[in-house]
Amino acid sequence: MDLSMTLDYTQDVTARLPELRDLETAGVDALWVQEGYSFDAVSAIGFLAAHTERIRLGTAILNVYSRSPALLAMTAAGCDHLSGGRFALGLGASGPQVVEGFHGVEYRRPTARIRETIDVCRMVWRREPLRYEGRSVVVPLPPDQGTGQGRPLKLVNRPARPDIPVYWAALGDLSVAAAAEVADGWLPFFFVPERAGQAFGEALGRGTRLRDPALGRLDVVASVHVAIGEGLDAEALLRPARSHIALYAGGMGSRQSNFYNTLARRMGWEKEAGEMQDLFLAGKRAEAAAAVPSDWLALGNLVGPEGWVAERLAAFAEAGVTTLDITVVGGADPVRTVETLRRLM
Repeated sequence: MDLSMTLDYTQDVTARLPELRDLETAGVDALWVQEGYSFDAVSAIGFLAAHTERIRLGTAILNVYSRSPALLAMTAAGCDHLSGGRFALGLGASGPQVVEGFHGVEYRRPTARIRETIDVCRMVWRREPLRYEGRSVVVPLPPDQGTGQGRPLKLVNRPARPDIPVYWAALGDLSVAAAAEVADGWLPFFFVPERAGQAFGEALGRGTRLRDPALGRLDVVASVHVAIGEGLDAEALLRPARSHIALYAGGMGSRQSNFYNTLARRMGWEKEAGEMQDLFLAGKRAEAAAAVPSDWLALGNLVGPEGWVAERLAAFAEAGVTTLDITVVGGADPVRTVETLRRLM
């Protein structure tokens, strides 16, 4: 398995550069940069491209509404050029709270929008004249919707690669199946190996059967918290993960529309998902966090002695994970943690 790390919205990329260089040397394969309604991810990617040499750089994620499909393609081509072919375009739908509330753009047909954006990006990278008619994306703009002067254009520059990897942050059955069919990689949000089959198995199988063999194997990127050692207080170390799950499954969205809560139910924690949502929406955040199942935390992360972590690494690999996105907790040295994980794999 490859190892990656994610820089969240709040982290200062410039301040962390010495550490990130050390992690590159230690063998971290990729860095992902988040973007919600924070500083943009693209400028951070450009900075990292100029100050690293080997490590792959990706967005996790850019939403497909606030930038046009062609602009996403241009941006990815530019990042790939500046990084010497090390860029991966992570895409997702975000949600109506961000897309409509922050960007003022209508949130419609998310699965179609992402799929068609991927089509457009690949056309742009191949430098084909851009003419596309989909359910969500139509380029050029039809004459009855504009001046009528639009015409198909192709990218002026020649990209470093015509096949920049595209990763899809997919949650629901339709989007997971589509990701397995057309994307280079998949960014699941919640992943517990023992629950992955019931949550994602049917959708992944459906999409994989339609997948073009030329795309190669789907890169499955699962996020985990990591602390390795004897006598660790796993409950305390995983408290941030507990709060994180409660925030998303309980409060990220409305009672009528919370994709993360739906996913928790698909994973088999229907009762607990209802409790988390009821408590969180009632303002009882601590109680919502307490409702997160302990086995979710234990099996979905890598916290414990080396023997336990080795067993869990094997479980993630058996479940189809090809990249582990790690967050080192408990004040451990990230470089030493990466080295230990490499030894245990």
